[in-house]
Amino acid sequence: MATQTAIEHLFSYGTLQQAGVQLATFGRLLDGRPDALPGYRLSQLAIGDAQVVATSGKTHHPLVSRSGDPGDSVAGAVLAVTPAELQQADGYEVAAYRRARVTLASGTQAWAYVDSRDAVPGS
Repeated sequence: MATQTAIEHLFSYGTLQQAGVQLATFGRLLDGRPDALPGYRLSQLAIGDAQVVATSGKTHHPLVSRSGDPGDSVAGAVLAVTPAELQQADGYEVAAYRRARVTLASGTQAWAYVDSRDAVPGS
């Protein structure tokens, strides 16, 4: 079921795909479809925020970093969210993540939470 007000795309490769995290963060389950993020590699990040750990049930969350290798790719899902829900997602993510505009394997422009240490393109 498509949400009429969902005008943003958010790529998730981790806990934002979990039903419990979506319900706790957005108050609803999100519509999504499989996609991938080319040119990035996946690692694990230890989470120190007790509320985030309680919401996700995990002490380590995946974290993507730009690799510079077009052969690298991270699988996930592109989720339909409203601008307000995008702000709610910002509140869920810890400081090690930065929201960035990315192009997915499908060609879809989306937001994704990437390693905050990654250089901002063009800087």
